[in-house]
Parts: sequence; C-alpha cells; structure tokens
Amino acid sequence: MYVLVGLVFVLLVNSACGVYFHIGEKEKKCFIEELPEDTMVTGRYKAQLWDKKANNFLDSPPGMGMHVEVKDPNGKVILSKTYGSEGVFTFTSHTPGEQQICIHSNSTKWSLFAGGKIRVYLDLQVGEHTNDYSKIAEKDKLTELQLRVRQLLDQVEQIQKEQNYQRVRESRFRQTSENTNSRVLWWSLAQTCVLVVAGIWQMRHLKGFFEAKKLV
Repeated sequence: MYVLVGLVFVLLVNSACGVYFHIGEKEKKCFIEELPEDTMVTGRYKAQLWDKKANNFLDSPPGMGMHVEVKDPNGKVILSKTYGSEGVFTFTSHTPGEQQICIHSNSTKWSLFAGGKIRVYLDLQVGEHTNDYSKIAEKDKLTELQLRVRQLLDQVEQIQKEQNYQRVRESRFRQTSENTNSRVLWWSLAQTCVLVVAGIWQMRHLKGFFEAKKLV
C-alpha cells in the first residue's frame, strides 16, 4: 500500500516539468528524464531572443529554428528533428531508463540581434498527462463519468508501468551489488594470499640469515 502511494506521488511530481533556460547560439542544453517502457512524452517549447536595445526578451521571428534530439538509455536516437521558434514534439520510450532530451538553436544569423542569448521555455508532459481528454470525450462521445473512468484507467496503467520499471531498476541494482560483493571477496582473498606468501618468504629469508650468521 505504501509502495503504491509512493508511486502515485512520484507520478504526480514527475508528470509535468516546466522550466526555462538560457542558451547561446549553437549551444546545446540537455535534460534527463527517467521513464518506464512504452511511455509517451510531449514537450512544448517557446524560444525568445534577447533584444539589446529593449533590454528584454522578445518573441523569436518565425524563421528561427530549434533542433530537438532524444536518445534512449543505449544512446540510440529516437527523435531528431528541427522545428520553428515555437513548437511541440512527441516521442515514446521503447527502453526503460534515462532518456536524454537535448535542444539547441540551429541558426546563427540571429546572434547579433540577440546578443548571443536565447531564452527557451520548456514544458514536458509524461504519461497520461499527454492526453487531451476534452478531445477524447468529444471524439468518443463519453459522458463525464465515462471520461473520469478513462482517466483512472490511464493512471492505473501508468502506475503499472512505473512498478515494472522499479522492478527493472531493483534487478539492475541487485546485479550491481552482487558483482561488487564478488569483486570485494576476490580482492580480499587475493590480499590474504599475498600476505601469506610474503610471510612465508620473510620467514625463509630470516631463517637463512640466522643460519648464515650461525645464530641457530
């Protein structure tokens, strides 16, 4: 029960991520999002240019482009696409783990106007939060109760995915711990063998020394 409550809390915290950051021309900013398998992510962004005269950020011109690249935990590119100064990108995780989301401007002709500074607003929606339930209700002609049940089912499905992902993480951590313990055991045995061999050698050396000096 406590595990389930904890997973619900994690889902509520990680379901949405709204941030803004500053980048220069051709500078790349990357984020890490830990996701279960088969989880959809929708990202909405808006880029603004720095106006040195107005001393403020202004909406970017339509011709400005932003490039979004997403890699799975194995380093495989699952999304690489250039959008406008404002846009929406969507991808689905195929491998559980840390997904790397990188975004940068693909244009340098705005650097003089912007003073080399761009502000990017980024909002990430994960799992069932990517669904537009108003459109789903309109399309499937669902009542308010049916729509609520649909939302609960989607949340339960996402919780199951999180539970499966936690099992995968636990398995990886257990394997790492077992490997570490095995290496520590073998290292301890090796140290013990070295000490025993060194002790035997010292005893033989001292015995030979004492015999040579006719002390024994």
